[in-house]
Amino acid sequence: MNSLNNRLPHNRWIIWLTLFVGLILQIMPWPAIISMFKPNWALLILIYWNLALPHRAGMGTAFIMGLILDLFSGSVLGVHAFVLSVIAYLVIFKFQLVRNLALWQQSLIIVLLSICYDLVLFIIEIVMNHSITMTPLLFLSCLVNGLLWVWMFLLLRFIRRRFWIT
Repeated sequence: MNSLNNRLPHNRWIIWLTLFVGLILQIMPWPAIISMFKPNWALLILIYWNLALPHRAGMGTAFIMGLILDLFSGSVLGVHAFVLSVIAYLVIFKFQLVRNLALWQQSLIIVLLSICYDLVLFIIEIVMNHSITMTPLLFLSCLVNGLLWVWMFLLLRFIRRRFWIT
């Protein structure tokens, strides 16, 4: 049985495929009236893989995703890379604890991580542009991230188990 496991493909490319889908969903435009509810798809998918397989999708993956997101969004190169790397570090640092929490508790942590993500981006924007463009409605997307986490978790766990990603 052990030799059989060594011969099976680990399907690590599916991790990158899901991250790519997250990036595509992230850069898709939404109507202006509901854009404040737009979830951070790339962040949610990255957090899932950091929790499920931190040895496969770590800070390097977060940095690469952030660079690609910077290129697609037209922001200053390295901003999203830095922020996603910080979030990945926070998740990986306590992944055993977070993984053993109930899904509703994980959703609360996702809301807090999303708020951290938005606040760090906001602080970087203030430092670089010397302008403040923030409304309290910005945090509605953080709540949407928390609500979507349960469904995202279940979908990605199904994919991970279906394709035997190790």
